[in-house]
Amino acid sequence: MTSLEKINAFAELGTFLSQFKLDSDKRNADVQANDLFFDDFIRLIDLSQSHNGWFTPEQVRFAIVSWADALTVENLEKWLSAYHLTDHEPKTVGLILAGNIPLVGFHDFLSVLMSGNKALVKLSSNDQKLLPFLARYLVEIEPRFSNLIAFTDGKLENFDAVIATGSNNTARYFEYYFRDKPAIIRKNRNSVAILTGNETDSQLHDLGEDIFRYFGLGCRNVSKLFVPEGYDFTRFFEAIFPYGDVIHYEKYANNYDYNKAVFLMSNFKLLDNGFLTIKEDNSYASPISSVFYEFYANADVLKQRLEQDKDLLQCIVSDGFMADSIPFGQTQKPQLWDYADDVDTMDFLLTLA
Repeated sequence: MTSLEKINAFAELGTFLSQFKLDSDKRNADVQANDLFFDDFIRLIDLSQSHNGWFTPEQVRFAIVSWADALTVENLEKWLSAYHLTDHEPKTVGLILAGNIPLVGFHDFLSVLMSGNKALVKLSSNDQKLLPFLARYLVEIEPRFSNLIAFTDGKLENFDAVIATGSNNTARYFEYYFRDKPAIIRKNRNSVAILTGNETDSQLHDLGEDIFRYFGLGCRNVSKLFVPEGYDFTRFFEAIFPYGDVIHYEKYANNYDYNKAVFLMSNFKLLDNGFLTIKEDNSYASPISSVFYEFYANADVLKQRLEQDKDLLQCIVSDGFMADSIPFGQTQKPQLWDYADDVDTMDFLLTLA
């Protein structure tokens, strides 16, 4: 397949996904293979929460809409224009995927295929349905993908390189096990937001999206706030009040009750609005339903610290505080050229040729 043929196939997948909105579905008669996949995909969305309690229809649909927006010919061509794509004998790339948010491994899957290689996918037990469905759709509209995609339930075997995503603990295992193969090994990372006190109510509301989307389970979710000394959290709590329905999801509510109880039994000082606790803490990784915060007195000192800790951070959110920071509300809307851990996956894959 040529690069253009693969771009067109993924763009057609994007068109298929564009039929499924956050609050409705609209069948498009012009979409290829819709009679085979449209109704089944709706059923899969509705059943996702039975496979993973965190994968509510709303969260799954958000992921679908995000990928529908990303998978356009224009975006794909812009992304790939930075690389020199050539025909070569495909290498088999093992993908060990995470399952913390819906379709979290899709970008790796896309990158492997667009680089001209084969994807050997080991799915997370928490997300076993969505990616295989989209792979079947791709093969239906472009049968030549059938020889480039494989899924395995067992041990990865007969591969040339690997991209593995896991915790800091599993990363040590990955680094040892795949020590003789070209590899990208991803570890735990967290995202932070920097407030100055000059944020608008709208920006603070959008920060709620960065905190609560996917119930805070993603590495791109904000888990810590840096605030100036003496910061008053009143406006922050008022701005995020519309996200309060999150407490009606049982799994989130159970985490809220448990983590709050642990904090209180440990005599930690908390601020609490009934669905989120915030706690002063030096750590970057806060538990579900909680966000840590830390005061800063000097902007330059904070910038130096964040630069030193860049290997621990996925996203920095601010209104221009840092040169490369992400605007409020945008952490879960990465572009195709926004790479996890700031490691260029496509460049890595192209070096395998």
